[in-house]
Amino acid sequence: MAVKVRKINVTVKSLDSGALKADVIALSLFKDTKVLPKAYRAMDNLSGGMLSQLIQTGDFKADANKVQVLYPVGMKGVSRIILVGLGAMAEVTADTYRQAAGAAIRGALELSAGTVVLDLCRISSAKSDLESCGCAIAQGAVSGGYDYEDYLPAARRGKVTSLKVTIAVSDAVEARQFSKGARVGASMAEGQTLARVLANTPGNEINPPLLAARARKIASQSGLKCTIYNDKQLTQMGMNAILAVGQGSINKPRLIRLEYRGAKHAGVDVAIIGKAITFDSGGISIKPSQDMDTMKYDKSGGCAVIGIMAAAAQLKLPLNLVGLIPSAENMPGGGSYRPGDIIRSYSGKTIEVLNTDAEGRLIMSDALAFGAAMKPKAILDIATLTGAVVVALGAHHAGLFGNDDRLIGKIKAASERAGEPMWPMPSGAAYLEQMTSKMADLINTGGRSGGCCTAAAFLKEFVGKSSWAHIDIAGVADTTEAKPWRGRGATGYAVRTVLEYLRSGL
Repeated sequence: MAVKVRKINVTVKSLDSGALKADVIALSLFKDTKVLPKAYRAMDNLSGGMLSQLIQTGDFKADANKVQVLYPVGMKGVSRIILVGLGAMAEVTADTYRQAAGAAIRGALELSAGTVVLDLCRISSAKSDLESCGCAIAQGAVSGGYDYEDYLPAARRGKVTSLKVTIAVSDAVEARQFSKGARVGASMAEGQTLARVLANTPGNEINPPLLAARARKIASQSGLKCTIYNDKQLTQMGMNAILAVGQGSINKPRLIRLEYRGAKHAGVDVAIIGKAITFDSGGISIKPSQDMDTMKYDKSGGCAVIGIMAAAAQLKLPLNLVGLIPSAENMPGGGSYRPGDIIRSYSGKTIEVLNTDAEGRLIMSDALAFGAAMKPKAILDIATLTGAVVVALGAHHAGLFGNDDRLIGKIKAASERAGEPMWPMPSGAAYLEQMTSKMADLINTGGRSGGCCTAAAFLKEFVGKSSWAHIDIAGVADTTEAKPWRGRGATGYAVRTVLEYLRSGL
């Protein structure tokens, strides 16, 4: 099925707000604003004092991401004004502007606007990092413009297929700095949107061979090298853990390898590995039927890797990257792997299966060992790995694990810049003890106690001496509730964080 994604074109211009021409202009206000900002006085005069009157009456509270539409009478060039709240001035961050931009874009789309001016940052006195602000606003605009509507009838889809977005700044100096950030932010958000599109696609439209075909096409469009290992090749390679998980399905497993070379040296700087279970029934240890439909999102980690690699190529990062996406469909059937099976993984370690629904760590074990053999400077993995991380952190933070405090610190810092919160969690020898088998090297589940920590300890056994970080996105990869700045469905979580990390230097 051909997927249609609304095109969001972002530019930056130094503009006189009083002379703007657009279907919608979005203005921002702080919660504690008592006097109309100087930057909006020309607009206020043209609108007959509508803005200053609104502030005086206190009718718009300007809480974060609150939106109000105004219809200025007699104002040429602008038919609607969208006010977006930024919350308290003292609490403003780059993510405040990212979300405000998304909320403004979504408000404009509801009005079927084709052109939008985002005048969100000129009221701020914080001029220290205009590039970061431009990056955040562009990210919010592009991300806010995506909705999962691929299967809706035409009457229920948004009418706007493309949106021209202009970020307004005060002068030419600001425009140059904002433009640099906006170009980066738009590319990062486009990678995130790509991950969301793939993750949102249901299991009947994407299985491992079809995901591999999509990855190959994206690689060709992005200038990436793509290698697909099919089930016969995986057998020859000894990728028995990936094969075991997928052996109950008629859609056989694949290992997708994407390569980007942006540095002159021969080695791999970072290997990025993502879990892609295209549908997870739980296998023989079948899941309850309630909410099983959401198990199409069990490929979100692998989809994130595809988005990261495509964006890295667009950004021309000066690094050599390898993306590995192990993909299988975990289904019950006559050929399914069973509780009690012992698998000899790619690394040579043996794994006793206690629960076929702890399948993600199995496919990741083979891919991690394969990546570690390339001797990268760092390994990052992204996976909807455990329900336990949802119990621990809810839907507000991803879990962050690893064997290198410096790497974990850099990933956490990148997540804060990216507006994708992550929380460092423990995982060490004590948790590994819970994963020790009496019949093999490891068991694939250590029980309910510390489940996300024991799963991370399991993964650590396959990275060797590599510097490694694991991001468990099970609680944040998808949402049933739309936010003011983002639609429901897949979130593309971790795409921006990993790109921020890669951009910041290893």
